[in-house]
Amino acid sequence: MQAFLAATRAGATFPRRYAAAPGLHRRCFSAISTEVVGEVGTADYRLKFKDASGKQISPWHDVPLKSGEFYNCIIEIPKNTKPKMEVATKEEHNPIAQDVKKGKLRDYHGPIFWNYGMIPQTWEDPNVVHPETKCAGDNDPVDVVEIGSASIAQGTVEPVKVLGVLAMIDDGELDWKIIAIRAADPMAAELHDISDVDAKCPGVITGIREWFRWYKTPDGKPLNAFGYEEKALDKKFAIEVIEETHHAWKKLIEGKTAKGKNWLKN
Repeated sequence: MQAFLAATRAGATFPRRYAAAPGLHRRCFSAISTEVVGEVGTADYRLKFKDASGKQISPWHDVPLKSGEFYNCIIEIPKNTKPKMEVATKEEHNPIAQDVKKGKLRDYHGPIFWNYGMIPQTWEDPNVVHPETKCAGDNDPVDVVEIGSASIAQGTVEPVKVLGVLAMIDDGELDWKIIAIRAADPMAAELHDISDVDAKCPGVITGIREWFRWYKTPDGKPLNAFGYEEKALDKKFAIEVIEETHHAWKKLIEGKTAKGKNWLKN
């Protein structure tokens, strides 16, 4: 992390390896495809999701929470890339787009070292204050940091094995970071809980924590904080977070919670 920070502060550049997926994970989601609209690296770029009939669908609302025993992760930012891409929760059908702030496309100041995405059918409710962290949710689906060896194409729906979670606090909002590994990764058979990550992948949890602690500081922002004494919480806790945020999402789409500017199917 120190080397990464030093390099970014010194103005080092990193390879911008970036490609949109031609289709979703065909092993489990052969009926879903993606379509690129606009040019990568522009504000017009969108990655749209479609069903077997060609009808546009929402990766947030239409992709299921789980594939059998595994949770689904929609990859927004492939490993070792810089553009800050996200499912656009406020746009119709929620395509993937590059985040824009103050009229400018957002890029990380250095590459993210893991695949990054979100769990469909989850929502961190900004109306609910968490009893331990005393922070409300960030109004987004739950984030996933996928620690496997492969770079996964943007738009892939990847079944993942949940291992643990960090309770990041960003600008006063609770922003859970689920730590997971894709079910098909060779290392997945050896990792069953967060303690296995510590034992068999030393430095990974610390790396994730410190990357997310520091990544906004080149923009003059303060360090991000972490709840629960900065510990990575175990698999059981992580699954409870996912299920609680899935329940919050259900209330959102059923109209039991104010939707704000979020785009919903109904």
